Amino acid sequence: MTAALKLELQEKQDWTVDDLASLPKDLRYELINGRLILPSPTPFHQFLGNRIASALEAGWSEEFFISTDQSMAISSRNEPRPDVVVIRAEGANRTPVQSADIVLAVEVISPDSSIRDRRDKAKLYAEEGIPAFWVIDPLAPKVTFSEFLLGDDGRYHRNLETDGLITIDRPWETTLDLPEWTLRRDWLRAKARPTA
Repeated sequence: MTAALKLELQEKQDWTVDDLASLPKDLRYELINGRLILPSPTPFHQFLGNRIASALEAGWSEEFFISTDQSMAISSRNEPRPDVVVIRAEGANRTPVQSADIVLAVEVISPDSSIRDRRDKAKLYAEEGIPAFWVIDPLAPKVTFSEFLLGDDGRYHRNLETDGLITIDRPWETTLDLPEWTLRRDWLRAKARPTA
């Protein structure tokens, strides 16, 4: 993307889904509360998304489909892209995916997305009735997993948080190896050139 296009996109303040039709088709974006977000995830962020998807695939149920970096239709001002989603199979042949077909949304925190992922997206997903929301935080001292479940009040409530090896039974039995992810993150930090 050219610098001029990026500046032009950032100058517009109140985006709608209809505005997105004029954007280049290969542009990766999210629309959150009318703000156009142009994410640029790090390789480690993508590594975590792939590991989560693989862990979910290991216990996969034929009623569902697992996808990464998937656009989700919510409203004219919101089209987020969770890092990983579990979709009812009957709704998994379109994009953006309808929020009613999503049973789990997962966000991997980035330095520039912490508030957006934890607050703005969590609120959107809860309002859409998505039963479960996972947050993976690689910025914590140890990579941390938090599971939030939708309560009767229509809000997410933290069910558990850990930085250890864990097996979760929702949406089906899935094992996440947080200590291994922490080791991999720390190894990469030691090997990689510092960021500018």
